[in-house]
Amino acid sequence: MEKRPLFPSINISTNRKKGLAIDLTEYIQLVFTDYTLRTITLGTAILGAVTGMLGSFAVLRKQSLLGDAISHAALPGIAIAFLITGAKDSNVLLLGALVSGLIGTFWIRGIISKTHLKSDTALGLILSLFFGFGMLLLTFIQKQPNANQAGLDKYLFGQAATLVESDVWMMAIVTGICLFVLLLFWKEFKILLFDADYTKTLGFNTKFIDVLITTFIVLAIVLGLQTVGVVLMSAMLLAPAAAARQWTNGLGIMVFLAAIFGAFSGVFGTAISASQNNLSTGPVIVIVAGVFVLFSFIFSPSRGLLFKQIRFIKNRRDLKLHKTLAFMHQIAKTHDNISHPHTIKILNNFQGYTKSTLQKLVNKNYVALDGNMWSLTEEGYKTASNLYNQQTENNE
Repeated sequence: MEKRPLFPSINISTNRKKGLAIDLTEYIQLVFTDYTLRTITLGTAILGAVTGMLGSFAVLRKQSLLGDAISHAALPGIAIAFLITGAKDSNVLLLGALVSGLIGTFWIRGIISKTHLKSDTALGLILSLFFGFGMLLLTFIQKQPNANQAGLDKYLFGQAATLVESDVWMMAIVTGICLFVLLLFWKEFKILLFDADYTKTLGFNTKFIDVLITTFIVLAIVLGLQTVGVVLMSAMLLAPAAAARQWTNGLGIMVFLAAIFGAFSGVFGTAISASQNNLSTGPVIVIVAGVFVLFSFIFSPSRGLLFKQIRFIKNRRDLKLHKTLAFMHQIAKTHDNISHPHTIKILNNFQGYTKSTLQKLVNKNYVALDGNMWSLTEEGYKTASNLYNQQTENNE
């Protein structure tokens, strides 16, 4: 099947003066009518979903660099597959990438288990060695006299425009298999993820489960090389999972959210790329995924920076209230009548409060305000007494 490029078949830039909104409207219409755009949109959405889903396990297992190492390790396989076959058939090239990626992955595991090197050292070694070897082979191929090697460099940075219907079907089948395996081994994956030692005591084959997860991660990365490329594939694997992690503590919800974020990154990235001139689809998809991460880091209710700052300010205000109440309790507990003028005079000589703090105490009915004079109420005294007792128990 002939591969048709994206932009020549989509003539949505003719109304450039009408603005981006018009272009996006045309994009939505063309998704249902244009073969190329529909194929690319489906392909990037499926790719985002499967990489986000599997990337969740890489993130939670603290193997964030694994995706980068595998994607770079796949490059020699692409070059060797081309040298052997002499053809640029995407299925053959991706098969070579899969074999090379798996070899690199098991080398990493071997280095970690057989030597005293840390995982980050092993990942860095395999990444640099395989990528250097792949670039050497690509340079050798480019200097060959035939012209059949043109276009192999698209696997470095990706070229979503080369996706065809067979590629999308392949992505869909692999995604379905991944989903089936995840559901089938969900309990084993979950236990291994959070407590590997306990998994062994239950009698599970932890090595097989670990290899199974890693194999599917490699498979997902290889599928994305044609769209996003070797250099950016790790971001496609990690960004949706990192964004999803900010919103939940549950593994199932995290995997689902990561798949959603990844799919939307693919769709929005394709839309933006198609709506503008000279924008590569792969990098735009990664940037959109990065926006999801940034938004999650700021606005997620449990871990977001915004809500953390709000909780910090609230806690600091509560601390001021408690400190003021604690001081008043120290004074008032030595007097039988907390509304006695002598007690009120002592309280008004206290300079450790602000007007806003005092007003909050008045609103809570902990303090009574009469002109410029304030005094502790019965309810305020009881609350301050409870705080004092709690503090005394904690110190003991």
